[in-house]
Amino acid sequence: MDSILETARLLLRPPEEGDIAAFVPLIGNFNVAKNLSIVPHPYGEADGLDWVLKMRDRRAQATDYAFALIRKEDGAFIGACGVHPSHDFELGYWIGEPYWGKGYATEAAWAVVRFAFDRLGAAGLVARYMYDNPASGRVLTKLGFVYTHDAPGRSLARGGDVLSHWLALSRERFRSINVTP
Repeated sequence: MDSILETARLLLRPPEEGDIAAFVPLIGNFNVAKNLSIVPHPYGEADGLDWVLKMRDRRAQATDYAFALIRKEDGAFIGACGVHPSHDFELGYWIGEPYWGKGYATEAAWAVVRFAFDRLGAAGLVARYMYDNPASGRVLTKLGFVYTHDAPGRSLARGGDVLSHWLALSRERFRSINVTP
């Protein structure tokens, strides 16, 4: 399923090898990497190539759907967002630090949540954010996610587990709150 999603300001498409030079400095920033599960720090071009190739294979197997976030106004690669049917339909995203605070995470996550419900047939989604990243929690609550529990969550960049807040979203709840970024 080679879906391309579109929002008012973003084009969401599968990541490509040509994106690596643009996203490595963004995700290689410790302020970004520390909030992600399986992103090492430091992060180099070999890591970027590995991720692009894995996401290509997993999309073909229908186990993961990662999207590069491309800003329409200038074609800038600003982050990534994805849903992982192979992991209880977990939603994940990251935005490069220069693009924080502009609503891009909410806009992208909204499009991927709709994709998961409408195109993949998910009944519900899960997501988590690390205790010291409340901005990510605000993104999720705007979309209708509700808190379920706390548990340790992996952070490869930090070198271990970090307290994480887990949330869930049902299809019915998402439809009932009618969120539009």
